[in-house]
Amino acid sequence: MLKRKIYDALLDWKRTKSRECLLVKGARQIGKTYIIEKFGMENYKHYIYLNFYKNPEHKAIFEGSLDAQEIYKKISLYLTDVHFADHDTLIFLDEIQDCPNARTALKFLAIDDRYDVIASGSLLGLHYKEMTSIPVGYERTLEMYSLDFEEFLWAVGKTEGAISALRGFFDRKEMVDAGIHQQFMALLREYLVVGGMPEVVNAFLKTNNYQEVYSTQKKIMESYQEDIKHYAAPPIRQKISDCYHSIPRQLAKEYTKFQYKVVSRDGNARRYSNCLNWLVDAGMIKMCVNVSTPQFPLVAYEKPEQFKVYGTDIGLLTSLYGYETQVALLKDTLTGPAKGGIYENLVFDMLNKRDLALNYYKNDSNTQEIEFLYAKDGCVIPIEVKSKNGATLSLNHYIAAFAPPYAYKLISGNLGVSDTKITLPLYMAMFI
Repeated sequence: MLKRKIYDALLDWKRTKSRECLLVKGARQIGKTYIIEKFGMENYKHYIYLNFYKNPEHKAIFEGSLDAQEIYKKISLYLTDVHFADHDTLIFLDEIQDCPNARTALKFLAIDDRYDVIASGSLLGLHYKEMTSIPVGYERTLEMYSLDFEEFLWAVGKTEGAISALRGFFDRKEMVDAGIHQQFMALLREYLVVGGMPEVVNAFLKTNNYQEVYSTQKKIMESYQEDIKHYAAPPIRQKISDCYHSIPRQLAKEYTKFQYKVVSRDGNARRYSNCLNWLVDAGMIKMCVNVSTPQFPLVAYEKPEQFKVYGTDIGLLTSLYGYETQVALLKDTLTGPAKGGIYENLVFDMLNKRDLALNYYKNDSNTQEIEFLYAKDGCVIPIEVKSKNGATLSLNHYIAAFAPPYAYKLISGNLGVSDTKITLPLYMAMFI
């Protein structure tokens, strides 16, 4: 059983909500159904489950009147052995993107407020045009991801005490004991290859077989291809797939900015931008936008035409490179720009799952690039990523030009501090 942080967020919603349903969104197969079902079983007297993808006949419950009482009546008609108890029943509407009327009905279920309602969907952004009304003010949204690195550590047997002890080195800015450092770097390389998809992590825990891990990842990738065929318009299906599979080539460049010509020789924004939007809405990628100047608020200085694209699960991303590359990552024998791009995506994965809003900075003369920027307490904090130890000319120039309160350099080596520059082992990205 995989421990997930979002369980505490579900408890918080139950405790603090006021006439609002919960909408949990995220890519397919990241564990949404499992964790919500576990939450429902453990915290309510009655738990009612509807899945509009597996049981399309359940859409009829939300046809006609969306009055809450009428919906409850229809649920009792379509499902067997259904029981309701005021303020002690959870109704879970899974794959709600397949029933736009159910999304609209969340408003009326929230106003009624007799039973708690959680909705979940994987491709919600693709279906917003089908909604007759979005229940603004009546739903709280949570975005869920595959397991982050800390959750992966829990899964492989690291206790919260051990992780807390590691965090102590981060808080005190002390060098990590050599043996502990080597151990966590090895675990980080495992995470690079396994990633956080629950089915993949469970396969790894059960078999300790990296070939089985890769096989499971390929199966998930095939299911993503089926989603593209099922949900995307026919003219753009192949283009969506081509954009996604270009990510390894995009990240292998010295400057990892997304370029349409890498997707195809005649690629341009007009041809492919809708495809990237589809992948974002499906939760398969995230975009990180350049800024003209690294000032707060960063959003005011974004250059939307300049962006990078990252996979939202590092294990699925490395599977796109092939099994031999995964072996090289585990052995730490991979070299070249491809390794740098993979570690850049790894750090993005770790920071994104901490809900940090990220940008990057590339100056107009192309002499300086900072992989990530984020805002904290009204200041802009730079993060430079190195897959190995090495000089950080860009970060040094940045510190001299913009005088941030502190700056992070993430490397495979150990922790150190030099004036405002804090050098961290890559695995400590989970504490930023």
